[in-house]
Amino acid sequence: MQDTAIQLILQASYVVKGVLLILLFFSVFSWAIIFYKYRYFSKATKESDAFLRVFRAGSETRGLFTTAKNLTVSPLANVFRSVYTEEGRVNRDEIKRLLRRYEALEIAKMEQYLNFLATTGSTTPFIGLFGTVWGIMNAFRGIGSAGSASLAVVAPGIAEALITTAAGLGAAIPAVVAFNYYLSRARIMSIDMEDFSEELLDFFSRETL
Repeated sequence: MQDTAIQLILQASYVVKGVLLILLFFSVFSWAIIFYKYRYFSKATKESDAFLRVFRAGSETRGLFTTAKNLTVSPLANVFRSVYTEEGRVNRDEIKRLLRRYEALEIAKMEQYLNFLATTGSTTPFIGLFGTVWGIMNAFRGIGSAGSASLAVVAPGIAEALITTAAGLGAAIPAVVAFNYYLSRARIMSIDMEDFSEELLDFFSRETL
């Protein structure tokens, strides 16, 4: 069966091969992003939990900074470290501004590359549909050339159409599932970070007194 599918791809028209190459590009990069974001969110969650334990254990400021320097993926640790190293935290309003700024940077980092997954999920079915239409057109051209609608005449075109349809869906479905999953995780972590920022605001406000 596998040999038959490969043979059909090799015998496909140049347009269909081009469509399949484009879909392959989207699929490969989507899976690379899926694995990358899985590792990122797993490590970020683990490091954030570790930093929260140290922070709520009442460690002194310099010790917290040392811990934060070693937890480079955690959004909570990154916000703490960034605000701690700022020289402009002279009052509560300035600290709040700094917290909002670094929160936005961490949220952007969490949502990085997710747009590509969304683009893959929304465009690859239509790219596959283009190949489908092209394959059906080839099937009709075969009927016109042969003057009959036998299976041998229409099979190559129909095969091209089905292959590109399957390839489009194969690229889109994992991307859509991953996009929704990682966007949900990013929003949950954003909420946790906003809640923690209230604690940081009180913490740094006491430090400036």
